Amino acid sequence: MRFVTIDALVPDRPSDEVFRTLADYARYPELTPVVREVQVWTDASGDLISSWEVNFRNGILRWTERDVIDVAGLRIDFTQTEGDVAEFAGSWLCRTRSDGTAVRFEALVDLGIASLADVLDPIAARTLAETITGILVGLFGDDVRFEAIDHETTQVPDGALPFLKNEVAA
Repeated sequence: MRFVTIDALVPDRPSDEVFRTLADYARYPELTPVVREVQVWTDASGDLISSWEVNFRNGILRWTERDVIDVAGLRIDFTQTEGDVAEFAGSWLCRTRSDGTAVRFEALVDLGIASLADVLDPIAARTLAETITGILVGLFGDDVRFEAIDHETTQVPDGALPFLKNEVAA
């Protein structure tokens, strides 16, 4: 299992606008070449579900996730419900800054192949970080500044959002 944390700044854009763009999954394929397809729907219980296909290394990664979008908190939590990896969950969080909007992406990823975890999980985490940075540039342009990218952590980071800590404990 690996944890990926990305801190970025979208300069000179208000946080509500950045958040709306992040939450508008259906538009991702037209805004960034990393995302091939996204389908979004509401299930019978009223939960938001999204199904994804993204370019991932030399192939396509597919998964379906349950999304919780907190507009007031400028936060999105997601948990994979089925897909190509054993476990994938995380959060997006936007915060207003004087120079634009800070965006934090946090996720845990586990390929679920214990015997090869030492080899494959670091590759998956690095590729996830590259994919997310590509998505952010696709959504917000080349002005995005990446302030921190960590894909080497194997324990829940101290500063992790509560949602991510709860997901690991489950």
